[in-house]
Amino acid sequence: MDFNLDETQQDLRKLAAEVLAREGDEERLRQAGLMSVCVPEEAGGAGLGPVEMAVVLREVGARAAPVPALPALVSTLTLARYGTLDQQRREGGLTLALREPGRALADPPSTAARAVDGGWTLTGRKVSVPHPGDAVLVTADEGLFLVESPATTPEYTSTGEPAATLVLDATPAERVAGADAVTGARRLFMAAVAAQASGVLAGALELTTEYIRTRKQFGRPLAEFQAVTMQIADVYIAARALDVAMWSAVWRLAEDLPADEDLALAAYHVSEAWKALYTCQHLHGGLGLDVTYPLHRYFAQAKHLSHLLGGADAQLDLIGALL
Repeated sequence: MDFNLDETQQDLRKLAAEVLAREGDEERLRQAGLMSVCVPEEAGGAGLGPVEMAVVLREVGARAAPVPALPALVSTLTLARYGTLDQQRREGGLTLALREPGRALADPPSTAARAVDGGWTLTGRKVSVPHPGDAVLVTADEGLFLVESPATTPEYTSTGEPAATLVLDATPAERVAGADAVTGARRLFMAAVAAQASGVLAGALELTTEYIRTRKQFGRPLAEFQAVTMQIADVYIAARALDVAMWSAVWRLAEDLPADEDLALAAYHVSEAWKALYTCQHLHGGLGLDVTYPLHRYFAQAKHLSHLLGGADAQLDLIGALL
């Protein structure tokens, strides 16, 4: 097991950091090829895998950038593993729908698929569909499906990023693959959320460390107070725990090794990262609550990512079931 990045991965991280440090909007990311790194080479992409997906998403999280990199990379990597060449070429506006009302992410999907006249239709609902676009990958009881221009209802998110509830009522769909693809998509999604959350916590930790180093109280930098030092150390520990769990999970996915336990542990630490953001806010004092200050974006994104996975209790239930 080697978590050191190779030369290609290091170059990818550097490119992502440079693009996001400038004007890291969706269009710039596409122009730099960062949104298509997981698309197979024969379909016009770089043909990279889970580790490279995590490298890009960690940089996105480190700047709390409101871009659709997560759904784009997960959906294209899923199609790279399970889809046809024609399906793999549909990267523009592609997202994914995995969660259903009142159900855990790990539960089998209840959306019903029905074979009709040589094709398929889907009936059911999906919630928290991120950045709804022209096409959506949908998990159902008969496998993974591709739906074009589905009906959606807008949802509110803590980050302000677009999300929607997907309403399926005998909606025409194109089948991608069977139950293995459903499990695979869920695993990649969990890894992607953990990777972005890892970046979010790292960015918030850097911002907070700089603040307590330079902010003075009673004539001394905040970092010299023992209580402050202990609290920022807790944030650092939470960041390292998430990092280790996340890289272990994506490495195992890249090597086609069993990864469910590692993914569940990483997902649990995503919720712990959200808790650590409370400490970052506290160490900033009133400034931490200012919506015009960058920390607000980190807190909102950590909260959103934790909700996407169902929260800490859901992950503890999953870890218990796996053990």
